Order: sequence, then structure tokens, then C-alpha cells
Amino acid sequence: MMEKAMAWDIWTRNPFAWPLLTMEIWRRALEEAAFPAPAPGVGPEWCTPNRLLLELNGLRLWDFSVSDAGAPVLIVAPYALHDAQLADLAPDHSIVQALLQNGCERLYLAEWKSATSETRLVGIDAQLAALNVAVDDIGGPVDLIGPCQGGWFSLVYAARFPHKIRRIVVAGAPIDLQAACSALSEPVEKTTNHVIDRLIESGGGIVKGEQMAPLWPREDCEERRLVDSLQLRPPFSSPPEQAAVVAFQRWDKRVVDLPGPYYREVFCRLFRENLLARGAFPALGKAANICALDKPLFLLVGEHDTIAPPGQALAGADLVAGAVETAIAPCGHLALFMGRSTIANEWPRIASWLVEA
Repeated sequence: MMEKAMAWDIWTRNPFAWPLLTMEIWRRALEEAAFPAPAPGVGPEWCTPNRLLLELNGLRLWDFSVSDAGAPVLIVAPYALHDAQLADLAPDHSIVQALLQNGCERLYLAEWKSATSETRLVGIDAQLAALNVAVDDIGGPVDLIGPCQGGWFSLVYAARFPHKIRRIVVAGAPIDLQAACSALSEPVEKTTNHVIDRLIESGGGIVKGEQMAPLWPREDCEERRLVDSLQLRPPFSSPPEQAAVVAFQRWDKRVVDLPGPYYREVFCRLFRENLLARGAFPALGKAANICALDKPLFLLVGEHDTIAPPGQALAGADLVAGAVETAIAPCGHLALFMGRSTIANEWPRIASWLVEA
């Protein structure tokens, strides 16, 4: 039976709707935000024990390790609308726990901080430099895991510093934006630089998460969103299910602010100019060419992902020079990182791929 179409699927399939939709979503973004602002200082609410290993202006490095055995694994959280708890939401909904339970005993996570007046001028190069410090402090070579927007960023870093990387896992990330339609890439093409400038200026150099939240594609029903993301069945009556729902709802409302230059560079270089797939992504004075990247790569893709659809995500297999393994999970975008079935079925395989190398 065909699944009920998501709200954004209609305009994703209708190219004549893109210009009108683009004007509408940016109009909404520049108006008063629909989501409440997060409380100052509130960040990820981890469900797995850890310690803070390093804190920079824009990055925190968390150590989830349970031993010193094996190669170090570093999860590079996405720097987008929501914070890094995406990787450690709740028991049975945690990439971190799945990796630890399946042999990845040296495990770290890079969390990007919400932008402030001190970091509002930060661009991609500064983020790459911060990640480079984290990798050096861990001691490489490391295995990188990049969920969502952390995926393309991990590929850029690996292409720029290949000697510091052993293996790479990319989950639900856009790689070749011209390979398939998505809920994000095509409206981006219709958005002018002037609109981007206005959005940044309206936040005093910062792209406010509360302004971006209404733009993010969402199911039109909260229950459907919970079902799709957590892979649970209503009425969510057991204590573990209730705890996961509460954790998800808190994470969903806790938005992140982005530095204006970083946002503009991602918008232009990744989504508009497709420089990652072209092997010409600027990275600390050089072009990061993923076409020359010969490190083993694992691509995890959601069959029903409209944010990073299979065509965009799997394109990486034909671009890189190294050996590639792929897995297509029967789910949408968020379920790749927090869905109970995906965590139980796909992430142990990824952990084995890392450990057995």
C-alpha cells in the first residue's frame, strides 16, 4: 500500500510550485518565529555517560569511550537546525549506544555550539580547523561518522586531511545535489542571494534557529512525525516509549543558531554550486576533492528520505576512489539516526564494519 504523502512531497514533485513555495517559506522565516526560543545555555540532554574532553569557541568534544581498545571513532554531529542529541536521543534510539554495544569502545562526538555574537563571523574553514584540533587531540587516524549534514562535512574534512582518517561512515547526507530531487535542494535554487542576505542581517549576522524551524519540511501530523522518526507505534504507552517521545519533543524544539558566513557558504557551495560532487569544495586553502578520496566508505541511506534522497546520497559511491559499502534502510530521514528499527538493524552492521577492519 502506498504511504500517505508527506506535506512537502507534493511540491517536491511539482516544479511549478517551487518559486511560489520559496517566496512563502522565506516570508515566514523573516516573520516572527513559530517555535519558542530555547532557554539560554540549554544543550543536548545525553542518555549515555560521557565526559567533556575539549571545549573551543564553536565546538565541544565529548568522550563516550568505555575503554582504550580499538581505533577511535568520532561522530561529527550536523551543524544545522537541531543539536547533537540526534546521535544519542534515548535508549534504543541512540547511535552512540548502538556503536558502544557492538564493539566501538573508543567513541567521541563533536558537538557544534549555537552561534553567538562572538562566533557570528565563522565560516566553514573555521569549522574545519576546529574539527582538526579535535582529531589531533583524540589522536589519529580516526574513523569518522557523519549523520545528516555532518556527513558531507566529514567527507570534506577527510578529503582535506586523508592521512588523519581511517574509515568514513556517511548517513543520510546530501552528496551530489544534482543526482536527484529533494525537499531542500530545488527550492534553494530559486532563492536569491538578496534573500539570504536579508535573513542573515535580520539576525544581526546570525541565522536564527527559530526563524529556520518553520522552513524545515515536516509531517503535517505530530503523531505521524513521532511514528516516522522514532519507529514506534501509538499510543506510545510503555515507559521507554514515553521517555523517547519526550526526549524527541524536547530535542525538536531546541533549535541551533548558525553563523551567517557558514550558512551562506553551505547554501552556495553545497546546495547551489554542488562543489562537493565536483571535487572542488574549498577547504582551508585547498580544494577538497572527494573524487581522490581512497578511504573505505560506508553509505547509509533512507529509502523514503526526502531530505537526502537515495539518489543524492548513493551518488557518493560513484564519486570516491575507495571501496564503498551501502545499506538502504526502509525509513525516512530522522529514523536513520533515532529510529528504533534502524538503530537495531543497521548500526550494528556499521559498528562491525568499523571494528573488523
